[in-house]
Amino acid sequence: MTQLAQHLTAFLREHLPRERHASVHTCDAYAYSFQLLVTFAAGRLSKRPCLLQIEDIDVPMILAFLEHIEGMRGNKARSRNARLAAVKSFFRYLEHRAPAVLDQALRVHAIPMKKIDEALVASLSHTEVQALLNAPDRRTSSGIRDRAMLHLAFAGGLRVS
Repeated sequence: MTQLAQHLTAFLREHLPRERHASVHTCDAYAYSFQLLVTFAAGRLSKRPCLLQIEDIDVPMILAFLEHIEGMRGNKARSRNARLAAVKSFFRYLEHRAPAVLDQALRVHAIPMKKIDEALVASLSHTEVQALLNAPDRRTSSGIRDRAMLHLAFAGGLRVS
């Protein structure tokens, strides 16, 4: 059995900020994700959080946790995916430091992210298109070029995607 506490502490205090150069906000978000996960797992297993093992955080536990944060806490798919990304990042970290959990890490990495509907951009009105076409300076050669490219993009119906 592998102690969770020492690896999780090293991940949050050293790996993320020093090796991965993660921002303070990212480190805080990851720490909060693990606070939720450890509290959930400890309650489910009737263990003190400091006694949890890495093997306790298996795929069924992670899936139950993800269902819990969506159902009981009311989190949306985007928050669920952020929590899952933190867990996957931790298991990627463990692959190099605790080889005994390689198989478990592979199973965790196989947990799919939930699909999120991306909001489509509404089409532009005629006045908005005209304003964009009038933005480049027509007195310069680069302005004429930019206007021609914008006109071609709108006339051809080009999309960002």
